[in-house]
Amino acid sequence: MFELAAHGPDVHVGNGPQYPWGGLYGGQIVAQSLRAATLSVDIELEPHSIRAYFIRRGDASEPVRYEVDRIRNGRSFATRRVVARQAVGAILNAESSFQRPEASVEMQTIEMPDVPPAEVLEQESWSPAFQRALVPADRVVDSRRDGAGRTVAWMKVSDSIGDPADPATQLLHRCWLAFVSDDLPTDAVHRTHPMSQQVDEAEVADGGGGDHLFAASLDHTVWFHRNLAADQWHLHDFSCLHFVGGRGLALGHIFSAEGVHVATVAQEVLMRDTRDRA
Repeated sequence: MFELAAHGPDVHVGNGPQYPWGGLYGGQIVAQSLRAATLSVDIELEPHSIRAYFIRRGDASEPVRYEVDRIRNGRSFATRRVVARQAVGAILNAESSFQRPEASVEMQTIEMPDVPPAEVLEQESWSPAFQRALVPADRVVDSRRDGAGRTVAWMKVSDSIGDPADPATQLLHRCWLAFVSDDLPTDAVHRTHPMSQQVDEAEVADGGGGDHLFAASLDHTVWFHRNLAADQWHLHDFSCLHFVGGRGLALGHIFSAEGVHVATVAQEVLMRDTRDRA
């Protein structure tokens, strides 16, 4: 997934598998953009955040070209911009920030909810790249999160990535976390939207579904707080905080199995009633 081919200075080309819905998975493009950015910075600098804007739907039948712009190299921080392109034009614009590790006080002000371990839950995934165990709502013992549509799941990358203590390998762990972090935000917004609970009886009678909502990710942000091992179970805890103008904002916290808060994710999701445009 992250073996990008060099195509000139600060230009890389990547590919991805065919996904069930036909297009490219947004998390793949975000993660490959982060990987391209890491190839242009000193190995000692750690990515602490990436913010990406989805511009067009990707085509799984062609490779993606990642163009890296070295915006700034400072003593403690570096900034990179990556534009992902296909034949149609730009499909994603991302900015990443990197920091040289420094000693600091550490505080964690939120706690992981009390949930069953992944091993006792049903595990399923739409991709062989990662495993997922959704936590039923009635098994989440914690009512202190803001928002609605809460969606909680254990997730981990299927294959071993390597020693997370090795700086080069830790970069890959963070890229993989960026990959899986795009899976649940839309679910949280969808569960919040009143249309998700409404059923068109005529359509159901004709054998169709009852959900008339179209959804597309608009942007995606990940803040990395600590070193992590993406090939181990992590709990992803998402809720929808706001919905206006057809846009729902999902916020999620990611915890290690030991309850350590390793990352925070925010995504804005476009959600429309397709019958309004029939």
